[in-house]
Amino acid sequence: MLKSRIKFALLTACLGFAVLQGQTNPSTELLVLSKSNRTASIVDPATLKVLASMPSGPDPHEIVADADGKLAYISNYGGPGGAHNTISVVDLGEHKALAPIDLGVLRGAHGLAFVGAKLWFTAETNKVIGSYDPAAKHIDWVLGTGQNRTDMIVVSEDLKRIITSNVSSATVSMIDKISRPGPNGPRQEDWDETVVPVGRGAEGFDVTPDGKQIWAANAQDGTISIIDAAEKKVIDTLNANVRSANRLKFTPDGSLVFVSTLGAPDLVILDTKTRREVKRVKIGRGAAGIQMQPDGARAYVACTPDDYVVVIDVKSREVVGHIDAGKQPDGLAWVVSR
Repeated sequence: MLKSRIKFALLTACLGFAVLQGQTNPSTELLVLSKSNRTASIVDPATLKVLASMPSGPDPHEIVADADGKLAYISNYGGPGGAHNTISVVDLGEHKALAPIDLGVLRGAHGLAFVGAKLWFTAETNKVIGSYDPAAKHIDWVLGTGQNRTDMIVVSEDLKRIITSNVSSATVSMIDKISRPGPNGPRQEDWDETVVPVGRGAEGFDVTPDGKQIWAANAQDGTISIIDAAEKKVIDTLNANVRSANRLKFTPDGSLVFVSTLGAPDLVILDTKTRREVKRVKIGRGAAGIQMQPDGARAYVACTPDDYVVVIDVKSREVVGHIDAGKQPDGLAWVVSR
C-alpha cells in the first residue's frame, strides 16, 4: 500500500510539472512609436529586433497597453496646437489597427495611462483630463484642469489620485478623489485639485516608487522641481542643467532618475538620495521617451533626431545597444502578453 501511494504521488508530481512546462509564460515586450513612419512596433528586448509593426494613426506621441496585453492605445496629437481628436487602437495579437477612439470636441490628446480597466488621457487643447471605458466604448468622465497644455498624466492604482504636468502654466496638478456631504444627506464623491507652481516648461515628471515625491523636469529653466506628495508643495529645486528636458523616469528601485533632453546630446542621470548628477551619457543629438525595464536592468531612450532607441545598462550606465524601429521614435511602453 505504501509503495502504491509513493508511486501515485510521484506520478502526480510529474504530471503537474509537465502541465506547468506546457503553459505559456507571460512575455514582456517593448512598444516603440515612430512619428515619421506613423507606426507602433513590437520589439523583443532580448534581441532588440522588431517583431511586428502596425499603423499608429496621425502624429503619434504616447502609447500605453491595456492590462491584458491585447490592445495598445496611441495619442494622436496633431502638431502645434493639438488639432487631432482621436486615440488610435491597435490589436497587439493580430498586429493590426482597429477603429480609433473619437474624442469628439476634445483635441490634442497626449498623455496616457491604463489603470482600473480604463484608459486615462489628457486633451491639451481643451485643458482637460478624461477616462475612456473600453468595455462600454465611450468616454465616461472628463475634468477641466484650468491649466495650459495639460500634457502628461499619472493615475494611482487605487484611482484616488491623478497627477498632470501643465507645460505652459508651469504647474503640476494633483487631483484627489474626496467625499463631500450631499445636498440630501448621503455623501458624494468629488475631486479636489491642488495646483503646485513649479519651473517653466514642466513636462516630463515621475512619482518615486514609494509614492512620497514627484519630480518634474522644467525644460525652460533647466531645473527639476521636487514635490512632497503629502504636503503638495515644492520642497527643493535642483539646478540640474536639463534645458529642453522632455521626460524624467525613476529606476524601479528609486535610486536613480533619468532625464532626456530634446536639444542636447546627453542623457542625464541623477542620484535621488544625494540629488546630484552622477553621469551624462552621450546618446545622440536629443531624446524624448524613456522606459525602464521592469527588472531595473536596462533603460530605453528614444533618440528622436537620430532615428533609433538607445539601450542603457543601468548598472554600468553605458550604452549597450540600439533599436531601429522607424524614424523619429518617441513614445515607449511595455506590454505583458499572456
